[in-house]
Amino acid sequence: MEDSALNQHTSTVTPGSLRELTNVAVPLVLSCGSLSIMHVVDRIFLTWWSTDAVAAALPAGMIQWTIMSIAMGKAMYVNTFVAQYEGANQRQRVSESVWQGVYLALIWGGLLLLGVPFAGTFFHWIGHTPEVQTLEAEYFSILCLGSGPALLSTVLSCFYTGRSQTMVVMWVNLVSVLVNMLLDYWLIFGVGPIPALGIRGAAIATVAANVVTLLLYLFIILAKHEARLYGLFNHWQFNRELFVRLIRYGFPNGLLYFIDIIGFTLFIVLVGRIGKIELAATTIAFNLNSLAFVPMMGVGTAVMTLVGKRIGEGRPQLAVRTTWKAFAASAAYMLLFAVIYIGFPDLLLRPYEPDIITEDFLKVKQAAVILLRFAALFSFFDALVVVFGSAIRGAGDTRFCMFFSLLTGWAVMVIPTFLIWMYADADEKLFGSWVACTSYISIMGIGYLIRFQAGRWKEMRVIEDHFAEPNPEDSEQPMQGALT
Repeated sequence: MEDSALNQHTSTVTPGSLRELTNVAVPLVLSCGSLSIMHVVDRIFLTWWSTDAVAAALPAGMIQWTIMSIAMGKAMYVNTFVAQYEGANQRQRVSESVWQGVYLALIWGGLLLLGVPFAGTFFHWIGHTPEVQTLEAEYFSILCLGSGPALLSTVLSCFYTGRSQTMVVMWVNLVSVLVNMLLDYWLIFGVGPIPALGIRGAAIATVAANVVTLLLYLFIILAKHEARLYGLFNHWQFNRELFVRLIRYGFPNGLLYFIDIIGFTLFIVLVGRIGKIELAATTIAFNLNSLAFVPMMGVGTAVMTLVGKRIGEGRPQLAVRTTWKAFAASAAYMLLFAVIYIGFPDLLLRPYEPDIITEDFLKVKQAAVILLRFAALFSFFDALVVVFGSAIRGAGDTRFCMFFSLLTGWAVMVIPTFLIWMYADADEKLFGSWVACTSYISIMGIGYLIRFQAGRWKEMRVIEDHFAEPNPEDSEQPMQGALT
């Protein structure tokens, strides 16, 4: 009866329709949007605490994410396996895929703890100001403790996102964000018997939120009937063939995240070597841009899920229609934020103002206003990157994404930024660095669009070939009715 009820619920939505995309994407957008608000609030609190703290948070957080990114990319790619097996109606393989992701998360979560003892030496080598170095090492070390719970939570979330059950993920993330924001304030500034911990408090709040997220997923999986329906507790055995296939497709996806993040991390590090003001302004600009970009990641996950499901069903042309609908909505959304960045920068920067306006903050604010114009310029191309990059990865085209990101990231952003830092005049270094960053995002977006239009991804899949036979009902008119 549970099986038929589930099928009846999912059959009410027309595959490839705007309603299907909305049902899957909106909870993920709200979920990712709540995460972006959490990061903005975190940075606002740290700005109130000290300029050094907010300057240290972005590079330390990005370096921790860089180290974790390969494992996180693999964990997130469980979503594609779940989606394609779900489309092929192979529920046992759905459960087996989740378990292989769990084993991968446990292994990598343990390995990531090995970086904690070297934090002080590493940030000393980077060469930021001594007071910022100390805060970076503290923030990084504590964040590493939450890597394991974060990876496990990501894998468990794929059991729901891959099956288009995204409301579960939304509610879990909303609770986690609320916990993080409350703990952020209490631990950064101190409340009652809780001492003020500054940037250490922000890191502890993040780790605690990761643990809460993991516990919530475990509770929901144990309480809801889907675990029994999919035999989740009966197919926990290690499956070497499936594990290797997850590595085969997930590793390029993880390396893509690593290449992308390390490129931006090196960009942040080089900007930080220009000066503390430039680093703080860049931190705030990226932080505000996350209000637009991070919710877009929810659209990307939805596109990846629906493309994967259509590949599993043998209907790739429906995936084309869904992708173009997602891009139309995303482009309009990002262009709206572009208008806000250009038209209302003072309003956006007002929450970052400390109680006592210092000369340093006025310099940071002046620079951040200029950087928000760059964010407005590359916001449209961000939509191209997220939507079309997610679409081809949802089919299994991860190696192209990896190599293309590596080539463009270093050739267009990292190396030019290094040369600008070495040889440009002092007053041109920040502007030139952001020109390189904007060029990188623009080229990435155009490249993913061209790859999507070429259509090679339509013949790709991560599941066994006999599970995804071509569907004769699939239309060969990719653009007809794409936006309706």
